[in-house]
This record gives sequence, C-alpha cells and structure tokens, in this order.
Amino acid sequence: MVLFLSIRAIAWRFSSATKSASFASSLLHQRCYRTARPSLQPPSIASPSDFSLLQRRDVIECSSPLSKWLLARHTSNAAIELKMDDDVIRFSVNKSSDKNGSPRKGRTTKRVKMSKKAKLNELRFYRLKAKKKMNSPNPEVRIRYKLEKAKRKEAWLIEKLRKYEVPMAPAEAYDPEILTEEERHYLKRTGEKKKNYVPVGRRGVFGGVVLNMHLHWKKHETVKVICKPCKPGQVHEYAEELARLSKGIVIDIKPNNAILFYRGKNYVQPTVMSPPDTLSKEKALEKYRYEQSLEHTSQFIEKLEEELEAYHKHVADYKKSKDEALHIDCKVTT
Repeated sequence: MVLFLSIRAIAWRFSSATKSASFASSLLHQRCYRTARPSLQPPSIASPSDFSLLQRRDVIECSSPLSKWLLARHTSNAAIELKMDDDVIRFSVNKSSDKNGSPRKGRTTKRVKMSKKAKLNELRFYRLKAKKKMNSPNPEVRIRYKLEKAKRKEAWLIEKLRKYEVPMAPAEAYDPEILTEEERHYLKRTGEKKKNYVPVGRRGVFGGVVLNMHLHWKKHETVKVICKPCKPGQVHEYAEELARLSKGIVIDIKPNNAILFYRGKNYVQPTVMSPPDTLSKEKALEKYRYEQSLEHTSQFIEKLEEELEAYHKHVADYKKSKDEALHIDCKVTT
C-alpha cells in the first residue's frame, strides 16, 4: 500500500512538471523569445544581410503586439555587423543608407546668430578703440589711424566703381566722310549761329546724350555739345567718346568747352539711338558720386602722407638738435 502511494506521488509530480514545461514553452513561443544554446565559439554568419534576413523571418512568424513592435523596429535600412574583441561577441549597427545605397549625410549644424546685445557690445568696443586712437596724445597714432581709414575707403570705392564699367561694343565699319576746308568753314559758321545744343553735365557721357544728338540731327545738320562742369583737357575726351558713339564728325572745339558736331552727308537715323554700351541716367549719376568721393579721398590721403613725413622730419630735427646741445654741454664741462 505504501509502495503504491509513493509511485502515485511520483507520477503526479512528473505530470505537473511536464505541464509547467509545456506552458512555459507555449508562452515563449507566443512572445517570440528564443533561448540561445550555450556554445564556446561564436555563431558563424555569412554576411550582415543574411543575419538581417534571418532576423526578419523570425520576427514575421510572430503575431502578438510585441511582434508588431519588433517588425517596425527591425525593418530598417541599417546594416548589422558582427565584431569579436577578446572573445566577446558584439553587434554594431552602421549608419542608415538611402534607397540608392549611399549613406545619409549628417545634419548641418545651424549657424548661431549673434544676439542684439552682443552686436551692440562689439560695436561699442570698436568705437571706444577708434576714439582712443583719435584722442591719442601721440600725433603719429592719430595720423596713421586716419590714413588707414582713408585707404580702406579708397579700396571700397574702387571696388564699387568696377561695377559701372561697361564693356565696349565692337566698332561698326563705316566710311568716314572727308570734308574740305570750305565745307568746314561753312558748317562752323552755320553751327555757331544756330541755337540748338545738348548739355553734358556732371553725369558725363551716357546714353541720353547720344539720344539727344540724334534727335537734333533730325532737323539740323549740326549740333553743339556744351560741357559744364568740365576739367582741363576733358573736352577732348568727351569729343572722342561722342564721335565714336554717334558716328558724327567733330567740326570745332571752342575754348568755352563747346564741341560742334556734324551728322554727315549720308546720315541715316539708327533704330536704337541710345547705344547699348553706355550707362543709364541713374547709373551715370551714381558713378559720378563715387568718382567724386574717390577723388576727395585720394587728395586726403596725399595730405595725410605729407603730414606724416613732416612729423617724422620734425622728430628727426628735434633729436638732432638735442644731441648737438648735449655734445656742446659735454665740451663745456670738460
């Protein structure tokens, strides 16, 4: 009887153990957990892509909410590599790549903008520095500061004036007419009597001047171009430039900065009366202002350089006179 009871207890324990084992195995299968078999050597994988395929296949077999999360996590473009350091197995995930296979570029760091307070502090620092140089007791420091500032302005103005340089169009082939002395005398007399004229002001020669010349040549053979203000020798430059642009003939250049132009015997009014290689009225005025500023700046630089040379000469003379005085004192004492 006792033997029968002991055998029955052993059978009940064995059945309960098998039931618990089957329940655990079903739970593990439902949650998609797999136990790794202990081995001394690392598992052999053909390539990272094979490993990712196996992993995805195992994940797809699952149907629980955990499997959906794992599916979303592992279905990516990241490549997994197997590394072994000192008999330790490690998995490393490379940077994700695009559809074409090229690695994605890192995000560019945004440029940190200076705050308004920082900008004001920086401007205040430069102003204090400039004020210190301007109020320096040493005259050389003051002159050198002004000279550096003027040279910076001169370089800036030269860079600005380069924008207003218009490339010259290729010269068109035309037959220049030859006038006799009698014809020149007649045209000169008639041009002086007529009152039609074209002014050339501070803007200089631009497209509007040539346009006005062609408009006057509709009814008159000659036109007078008056240049005011004009520097000495600048009238001849204006005459050459206008003759090139308008294809007219220069009859006479008067001492009061007036040029007399003749349109020619075979004159034909062009379709485009304002040449393309000239500036507009607004651009010509801007160029004139920059040229005036550049002229005054260059004169100011020359003046400062002369002052600096005079100061150096004064210092040298003062040192020389001081040395001579010391030399005389030494002779008197001896």
